[in-house]
Amino acid sequence: MSSVLEGRVAVVTGAARGVGELLARKLSARGARLALVGLEPDELRRVAGALRTEAAHWHADVTDPEAMGRVAGEVADRFGRVDVVVANAGVAAGGPLEGCDFAVWRRVVEVNLVGSAATGRAFLPALAASRGYLLQIASLAAIASAPMMSAYCASKAGVEAYAHSLRAEVGHRGIGVGVGYLSWTDTDMVRGVDEIGLMREMRQRLPWPANRTYPPGPAVERLVAGIERRSAHVYAQGWLRGTQPVRGLLPGLLALGARREMRHFGDRLAGMDGRGLVGAGGAADEKARTQGSPTQRSHTQRH
Repeated sequence: MSSVLEGRVAVVTGAARGVGELLARKLSARGARLALVGLEPDELRRVAGALRTEAAHWHADVTDPEAMGRVAGEVADRFGRVDVVVANAGVAAGGPLEGCDFAVWRRVVEVNLVGSAATGRAFLPALAASRGYLLQIASLAAIASAPMMSAYCASKAGVEAYAHSLRAEVGHRGIGVGVGYLSWTDTDMVRGVDEIGLMREMRQRLPWPANRTYPPGPAVERLVAGIERRSAHVYAQGWLRGTQPVRGLLPGLLALGARREMRHFGDRLAGMDGRGLVGAGGAADEKARTQGSPTQRSHTQRH
């Protein structure tokens, strides 16, 4: 069966691995042409080369609005249009706020929130021209904030609010905006969190089904279906939909449970100071910042 995405042009940020890579593969399988954006040109080249449709990739830091503006212009020149943008790029860090490396805390917010806004701002003219759709990737963390992940939870709550605001702002121009929610999904980022023993133990003690790690395939299929429908809300795990009606109760309930958990782990918290970004994506972000912001385009195409 043909897809509404056949021949359309989709942009995916953070496309070098994880959810971004799988999104690119599944969108390509539905006939979309892909523009991949990220900080790992070799990995982006690998992903682009494996797609069944025309693809190109750009090496750019999503937190740099000038770089993203250039990327948006080059993508439009390369493909002639932009129909879908998935703001997926993100990083995470775990640990208590007290004693943390605040540069790491700030970077999580910069990439996840500021980078998402810079992405949306750069591609809005092209999306207005095509009456296209932007999917902002958020998280269960936007609905239920957990201890030890204050930067990540703050950033994901921020992108949810930003996307809702943007939907109201640009809907009259024919642009659709959706928010994608994911629970713990088996990616490099989540595995990186689990490498911190205390974080892994705390996650395992969460109530079901929030303590599970979910396979990425079905989750990304739900995201792609949401893109095809131009949905305002897309739930990568079906049970997440049920958190919306009770989200006003969750902060109080989580605070009560967290008191017990933080006392239980209290003696071990001091050893978590100064941790950096987690996972391979976090390492790539730190490497890119050490070497300087990427400013040049790198692309590979497949016909």
